[in-house]
Amino acid sequence: MPDTDKVSKFAIGEIVRHRHYPFRGVVFDVDPEFNNTEEWYKSIPAEVRPRKDQPYYHLLAENAETTYIAYVSEQNLLADAERGPVRHPMVKELFEGIADGRYRMRKNRAN
Repeated sequence: MPDTDKVSKFAIGEIVRHRHYPFRGVVFDVDPEFNNTEEWYKSIPAEVRPRKDQPYYHLLAENAETTYIAYVSEQNLLADAERGPVRHPMVKELFEGIADGRYRMRKNRAN
C-alpha cells in the first residue's frame, strides 16, 4: 500500500535537473504519487520506468532546444547545482522572481 503521508523532496519553486536526460526545470506542482494516464506510464521503457508510489513533479522544463512541461518522478530528479533562471515562458506567469536559487510563487497564484 502506498505511503500517502510521505514528504516531497522538492518544493514548488525549486530548480531541478533530470538524473538521466539533459533537461532542467522549476517545480510548479507536486503529486504525492503518480497521477497521469496508464498510457503515458506504459510509454516509458520498462527498464527505466519509475515506481508509481513516490512524488511526481510538474516542471516548467528546458533543454538546449526548447521549453516544455515535464512530469517526472522524484527518483529521477536532482537539485540543480546551476540554480540559475529557467527560460520557460510561463515562469513569469507563475513566479515573482528568483532568490537563493529558488523561485517565489506569485501571491495571486498560491493555493
